[in-house]
Amino acid sequence: MKLIHCADIHLNSSLSTHLDGDKQKQRRTEILHTFLRMVDYAAEQSVDGILIAGDLFDTKKVDRATGNAVLSAITGHPEILFFYLRGNHDADGFLQSLDEIPDNLKLFGDTWRYYAWEEDGATIVITGAESSARNAQTLYTSLRLNPKHINLVMLHGQETPYASGAGRDAEQIPLALLQNKGIDYLALGHIHTYKREQLDARGIYVYPGCLEGRGFDECGIHGFCLLEVDVAHHKIQDTFVPFASRRLWEASVDVSVCASGVDILDAIKETLQEMQVQTADLVKVCLTGSLPVGVEVDTDLLAMQLSQIYFYAKVVDYTVPEIDYAAYTYDASLKGEFVRLVQAQTDLSDEEKAKIIQTGILALAGEAFI
Repeated sequence: MKLIHCADIHLNSSLSTHLDGDKQKQRRTEILHTFLRMVDYAAEQSVDGILIAGDLFDTKKVDRATGNAVLSAITGHPEILFFYLRGNHDADGFLQSLDEIPDNLKLFGDTWRYYAWEEDGATIVITGAESSARNAQTLYTSLRLNPKHINLVMLHGQETPYASGAGRDAEQIPLALLQNKGIDYLALGHIHTYKREQLDARGIYVYPGCLEGRGFDECGIHGFCLLEVDVAHHKIQDTFVPFASRRLWEASVDVSVCASGVDILDAIKETLQEMQVQTADLVKVCLTGSLPVGVEVDTDLLAMQLSQIYFYAKVVDYTVPEIDYAAYTYDASLKGEFVRLVQAQTDLSDEEKAKIIQTGILALAGEAFI
């Protein structure tokens, strides 16, 4: 038996933090397309079920085109069971829009729901519940599993080592309360990066991460987990499958040796090539190091130049000005007097002094500055 474990697809995300216009719309469509590609992959690989561990949608209201696309994917593959456990972003909007629930769409509620079937003399059980303020205090103590079965459990929330007592957060999953329950595979959602750890001597817990990164807090490789259930040996073999259409990167580039904007751009390009960033990807470049006062960093221009190469580029300037204070010791000009005045301030850090001096020198030279 084969299963796919995915989570945090966040269909209908606004994606307005970094993108706008056509690229924003394109990226939203790509995330939906990646979900549909995953369903097609499941059909090609003869997958029996897809476990969606929360946050299939990003908003309470689902637009008609997205809802219809998801519904068509489900009804168009009756041979695949879709186990849909709602997360903190999901609401009833999608389900309420359906005239009827497809036979192959399996849902969960605020009490444990069990789906079981037999294969070669073994019983495989997929169990899940949607945590809420109403059941947070009793949910984990009420879980009952037969240790002779192959048990997969679905939840959505933030893992914590221990229960937090009477005021337990509904979005927290206290792993200690799930240990020694007979779980073979704990299929989780909520964390947007892949994570696989031992739950106890018997089972593991896994966050597959999101299918597609949406922001620069979701850099790296994204995809889903493919599970192969070996009923003969009572084992579940899990494999992470990279599947995103684009990747997000954050690159730190030390530009201390650069003497001009051209040099800075060349340094960025060299770093991104070494990292093997692809032209289809989204990249955030963080400039670091120190630069002479005369070298100005135009982040907007650099981002525009990089956007000719990559799908999206953002440049952030974390450099500090390099001030040669000795050169201004006997400088009788207004610039020299300004530098010495700032240097003498005891309530400013060295970095603050350098930034003020850089701004002042540019102003004295009649140059624009930000």
